[in-house]
Amino acid sequence: MTGETYAAAPDPYGLIGHPVDHSWSPFIHGMFAQQTGQNMVYRLYDIEPASLEKQVVELFASGVRGLNVTVPHKEAAVAFARELTPRAGRAGAVNTLILRDDGTLLGDNTDGAGLVNDLRQNQQVVLRDARVLVLGAGGAARGVIAPLLDQLVREITVANRTGARAQALCAEFHDKARLTACGFDAIPGRAYDLIINATAASLHGVMPVLPNGLISTYSVCYDMAYGRGMTPFTEWATLQRARLVCKGWGMLIEQAAVAFQLWRGVRPDTWPVLRALAQYQ
Repeated sequence: MTGETYAAAPDPYGLIGHPVDHSWSPFIHGMFAQQTGQNMVYRLYDIEPASLEKQVVELFASGVRGLNVTVPHKEAAVAFARELTPRAGRAGAVNTLILRDDGTLLGDNTDGAGLVNDLRQNQQVVLRDARVLVLGAGGAARGVIAPLLDQLVREITVANRTGARAQALCAEFHDKARLTACGFDAIPGRAYDLIINATAASLHGVMPVLPNGLISTYSVCYDMAYGRGMTPFTEWATLQRARLVCKGWGMLIEQAAVAFQLWRGVRPDTWPVLRALAQYQ
């Protein structure tokens, strides 16, 4: 025996999705870990839907302590959790899996909290009594409706290419009095306080055709997509002279901070990460 001491191996975490090679999550969680003194490592796992269950079981069996979940697995990940948080249950989707001390998995959805935190704290947007338009009725929209309702917005209009899908989504929420569903072509032609793009339009380089009059000089337009430069949605919003036009970088970082706190019990400061990623926006 030489009396040598060895550092404990870092706790493993990661992101599952398909694809995931574009993700900034390792950078973000790496900054959080360094800032808070957490001994952890964060990796990307590109998993196709057909092998999702098998590989998730293998990851946790290998010692992984928690996983973030991105497209296309958020709704499928619900089945892996022994228990869902109320916000994950309302969203019908999971973006964070937490391994508990008894070996069971808790499923949470931090997307809505991330959006609300970015809007309120970083963008200084007042949500109370706001009239909100959400474009899209898929998983991205599903995760943010309940958190927005919790902020006491006045109303939310969910618009989708097919109005029936928007109606089906709204029907899943108990507070239907403040929810309206329609197709893109039937959006009431009036200005909204907040317009959120939850479609995949920005990823595909297209913008749905929308009625005139949705934006005024007090409107805030938020694209949940993120990347370098303008998106079709942010270009449209800028041309319409919205008061504030944002992409989803802040939401990405804020939802990661909520997940990090769930895993490690400490809340990281998001401002250093926001500043570090500003050059890529």
